[in-house]
This record gives sequence, C-alpha cells and structure tokens, in this order.
Amino acid sequence: MSLFTHVFLRSTVLVLCLFSVAIAAGEKKIAPAVVKADDAAKETTATPSPVVPAAVDDDQAAEKVEAEDTAKVARPVTSDPVQVYGWREKIKLVELPEQFTAKLDTGAYTSSMHAENEQIFERDGKKWVKFVCTDPRQVGAKRYDMEAPLVRTVHIKEPGEQSERRNVVRLSFTIGDRKMKADFSLNDRRNMLCPVLIGRSTIAVLGWVDPSRTFMADDKIMR
Repeated sequence: MSLFTHVFLRSTVLVLCLFSVAIAAGEKKIAPAVVKADDAAKETTATPSPVVPAAVDDDQAAEKVEAEDTAKVARPVTSDPVQVYGWREKIKLVELPEQFTAKLDTGAYTSSMHAENEQIFERDGKKWVKFVCTDPRQVGAKRYDMEAPLVRTVHIKEPGEQSERRNVVRLSFTIGDRKMKADFSLNDRRNMLCPVLIGRSTIAVLGWVDPSRTFMADDKIMR
C-alpha cells in the first residue's frame, strides 16, 4: 500500500468518526427539547374545576344547570330559517287589548313583567294570582286587572340587592304573528326601561336577537 493511499484511508476514517460524534451530539441536544414539549403539553391540560354547589336563588340555580347542559351537548347549526328580532319588540298579551314594549334580554334567564297589587287566592283547590298589569313609565296608562294560575315561586337576586321572592304565572302572548306561551315572574319594573322582559329561556324558542336593531318582528327577517 502506498503512502498516499494509507494517508487517504486514515483521513477518511477520521472524518467519519468526527461526523458520527457530531450526529450523536446533535441527538443529545434535540432529546431534551422533545421532553420539554411533552412536559408543556401536560402542563397546559386544564384541570376540571370543582363542582360548585347550586346557589340558593332558584334563578341562579337554573342558569347553572343550563350552562352545564349547554357545555355537555353541542347543538348542531342547521340551515333551517330562523326569524330575527330586535332587542326591543311590541308584544300583546292575549287577555289584553293593547300592546306592551318588551326588552329581549339574553342576559336574563326568566321572563318577567310589571305587576302591582298582587294577591294569592284559591280557585278549585289551586292557587291563582290576581294582579294589575300596566306600563308604569307611561303617564295615564290604562290599568288592567288580570288573574292567572300560579305556576311556582322563585327567588331572584338583582345586582346589589337581597334575594326577592316572586310569583310566576304562565301567559299567552303574540310577538309579530307568532303566538307563544311563557312563564313570567311578576315584579315591580317601574325603574326599568320596559314593562316586560323576555328572557333567554323564551328567546331560545323564539329565534335570534339583533342587538343593534329594534321592532323587527313585523318585518319577518329570516336568517
């Protein structure tokens, strides 16, 4: 073997050894990064929040159950047309001759309406509620005596106030050409914008709400 061939082979072996060492070093540098990525994935896995006992207020408890049910079941979005309503609409209680302005509020669970002079009485062994329905913000508004079966009583807590017990009645009403039945809690709404509030439990059946527009029911806009 010539001297040149001998030197060439030794050089080749040396280069291969250095290349192997470089690869091994690179693998050692890469390995910790993979471990860190795995560790990061474990850290970002959210720990389920502990179950919080339901609040004493019935409305809050109902909202909690609704939120849990919504999280468990993802409702599919369909192509079926849905009517769009404004955040304020005119509704007409079937028992009364005139319309009232209602606020459609997705932030409230239960619908409610202004009522005065509430009295509980019995009829055929069942509890009923007698009350006066009117628009307290309208000067000279007509006052209507109404009677309806008592569905239940609820405890509702307004922000910054103590829990308040309210009677709930089921009433029929129309909004546009849509006729519906809904549960309304009776309370003093003289300091509110509208004498009637349509809550989320009713809106879920009614349709969609456009918060930038009002009085759209008669337009019959579908989405």
